Amino acid sequence: MNITAESLSDQSTEITQPKNHWVGGVFLLLVVVGISALIYSTFSWMTDDQRLPLSRLMVEGDLHHVSANEVQRALTNLPHIGTFMTQDVDQLQKVLKTVPWVAQVSIRKQWPDLIKVYIVEHKASAIWNGNALLNQKGDVFNGQPSDAPENTVNLYGPDGSSENVLNVWKNSDQKLKPLGRTITSVVLNDRLAWQIILDNGIRLELGKDAREDRLNRFIKLYSRLGDKAEQISYIDLRYDTGAAVGWISDDDSAQERNK
Repeated sequence: MNITAESLSDQSTEITQPKNHWVGGVFLLLVVVGISALIYSTFSWMTDDQRLPLSRLMVEGDLHHVSANEVQRALTNLPHIGTFMTQDVDQLQKVLKTVPWVAQVSIRKQWPDLIKVYIVEHKASAIWNGNALLNQKGDVFNGQPSDAPENTVNLYGPDGSSENVLNVWKNSDQKLKPLGRTITSVVLNDRLAWQIILDNGIRLELGKDAREDRLNRFIKLYSRLGDKAEQISYIDLRYDTGAAVGWISDDDSAQERNK
């Protein structure tokens, strides 16, 4: 059997090629395993509470009623605050919106351990039912009436009526400005009848219907009362025409003078 040099070369090539494929496959496998191990170790490091805890807090905004301590206390009530990578910002926002006076809150994380919180406070327009506050839109928000600005109007009404009552107060107060009078309270009772109390103590009974017409009738009447207005306790306008006037008794007038 004759074996030429050319045939020996072909056999050597056939043997070498599978060996090269095997070495290349092992190398590729090692690279994939190495990259996977690096990714896993990096992810484990970044999600380790002991290595990347969110440990610093910065609170910003034009704040008068919300303090950084309140924000910090709210966040510490969370069962667990994650790392820079794992903590859900939406969860933090949800918790901080429960803090009194917080209207809007935006949160962002800053590498490696900082939580930056920007807060917009509610603006109190009225005290609602004696135990809550209304913002400028008529939304009830969690705040102490004692924290409201001085001379804030008191509004009362059934659940769900806050926006309507606030608008009635704004419109009515504007109409009374030419008389030099302001409104201290507006009441919408369960029967949906309206009552307004002025800064000089006069109570206006407006009833359920034709509220604006009755208020206009009071304005015309008041301009003709002059000094007698100081002796009025209430004015009942729940009539098609005219009004019933309740006068302060002499005993009550004497008590007012002696205060």
